[in-house]
Amino acid sequence: MSRTAAAKAEKIAARLPPVEEVLRPTFRRERRALAKGVWPVAGCDEAGRGPLAGPVVAAAVILDPGRIPRGLNDSKKLTHEEREKLYEKICATAEVAVAFGSTGRIDRDNILRASLWALARAVRALPVRPKLVFVDGRDRIDCGCDCEAVISGDALVTSIAAASIVAKVTRDRLMMRMGLAHPGYGFERHMGYSVPEHFKALNRLGPTIHHRRSFAPVAAFYRETAVELTVTETVLPLGR
Repeated sequence: MSRTAAAKAEKIAARLPPVEEVLRPTFRRERRALAKGVWPVAGCDEAGRGPLAGPVVAAAVILDPGRIPRGLNDSKKLTHEEREKLYEKICATAEVAVAFGSTGRIDRDNILRASLWALARAVRALPVRPKLVFVDGRDRIDCGCDCEAVISGDALVTSIAAASIVAKVTRDRLMMRMGLAHPGYGFERHMGYSVPEHFKALNRLGPTIHHRRSFAPVAAFYRETAVELTVTETVLPLGR
């Protein structure tokens, strides 16, 4: 390469944005708490806030500092196979608890409250009571101990990442079973999320008992059905 070409390449490289490091969760917050004598420390996260059907699933995990599985990360950044393998390793080396916020609770309280309730329930269900809990998101939970909310915690805190994997795998397995019980909806593929296949099934088959009536697409179906029934009742001839 000539000096001119090399100088041109250097100028182009200088204008390019710096290469960002791949963000991965660390055990720093847990280690800092341990150094202060605060232990056990749990991480908790949920899966399933957005879907039209199925419960929201929360998980709480207390990792063993000496046996942290390699490869822990935000569950959304992992493949199905990676999540399944890590799930088995987490359950084999850590204290784990899971809780469910039912569709009934979601429709009654709203999805945020149902999620926070399930998160607190999961923490309280741990075999060992933690002294500190890191929870993913903006909201702290009432779990009987100190709690610290961490925005994007599943990408920053190892314990939360582990909980995100447990919650995601647990919910996916539940939705796969739901797919067997309710063929035609595709729950085993889209896990209840808002995708074209799911909307088509809703229009063709109607909602199941597992659908969230308070969510707009499902609520719209019930409104349309109510209108149709009203029209039908109006035009029915009176018998003699």
